[in-house]
Amino acid sequence: MSHESTPHMQCMEVWGGSQITARGVEMGGLDAWVYSKPFGQAKQGGDVYYASSCATGRISRLLLADVAGHGNSVAATAADLRTLMRRFVNRLDQTEFVRLLNQQFTALSLGGAFATAVVFTFFAPSRRLTVCNAGHPRPFLYRAAQRQWNFLGYETTDDRPGPRNIPLGLFDVTEYEQFDLQLEYGDCLLSYTDALIESRDADGEMLGEAGLLRILRRLGDVAPQRLIETLLAGIAERYPDNLSEDDVTVLAVRANGQKPRYSFQEKLGALGRFFSVWIQSINPGAERPPFPDLNLANIGGAIVPALGRRWRAGGAMRRTPDQPA
Repeated sequence: MSHESTPHMQCMEVWGGSQITARGVEMGGLDAWVYSKPFGQAKQGGDVYYASSCATGRISRLLLADVAGHGNSVAATAADLRTLMRRFVNRLDQTEFVRLLNQQFTALSLGGAFATAVVFTFFAPSRRLTVCNAGHPRPFLYRAAQRQWNFLGYETTDDRPGPRNIPLGLFDVTEYEQFDLQLEYGDCLLSYTDALIESRDADGEMLGEAGLLRILRRLGDVAPQRLIETLLAGIAERYPDNLSEDDVTVLAVRANGQKPRYSFQEKLGALGRFFSVWIQSINPGAERPPFPDLNLANIGGAIVPALGRRWRAGGAMRRTPDQPA
């Protein structure tokens, strides 16, 4: 697999699906690489990945989901998720996106459709990343300043009743917790589906999260664009059947420290796409237009960048320190 080039995403673009891929993209303040291989010779797998960039390039969203099932049924689900990604492409707050994501799988749950998922929303002006994990394996975070990989997440002490952070589609009213952190230049995130942690070490023992973290820490200094293939090679060589009995998807993200760069023609094209969807939405059965959040950071920040840089997460979002392993 190769990730030599990282073309930047267009404004108002949504990219992804459930098919085989090995691709890198540049987003507002981020570089991202995705590797996905469905099980066996299937063209569509149960792992779904998406990336989106807003109309101004300041809001980037990434979704990685492991959906129950394979083939055509998951392909249809992936198409529905693309529609949802487009609808929220200009939204800074991902709370409603996650809620509707869960409702969508709840409606499909009678057919056995449920999913684990992790959702990231990155706001380039403030370098703020908001994370929501719905029953998915914990991502890993690399802090460039410490040159160390750790788990991304924290153990909540919240004693509120009711289930939280479980797979999508099991409960209609599940409240999904979110937390936020700030990414500095060179910081990296790694998210993946369970084929990695269900792989085995040379002694036949399942790797689990802890084993995968040990492998990451032993890789040393690997260029971000080579991280996925180096990690998968290290896992595959440990045990004969590793990575061959399930879909395999890995998402790697690095903060590149760059401001969104879009030409006038690209911005004009994004505006045209927005109004095209808006006009089509007059039809009651059409897709809803991707209106932005009505808040100062998102609306005002598009005109006065300083307003966006001052954005801080609020409400149910909480900043949390990195959790050491």
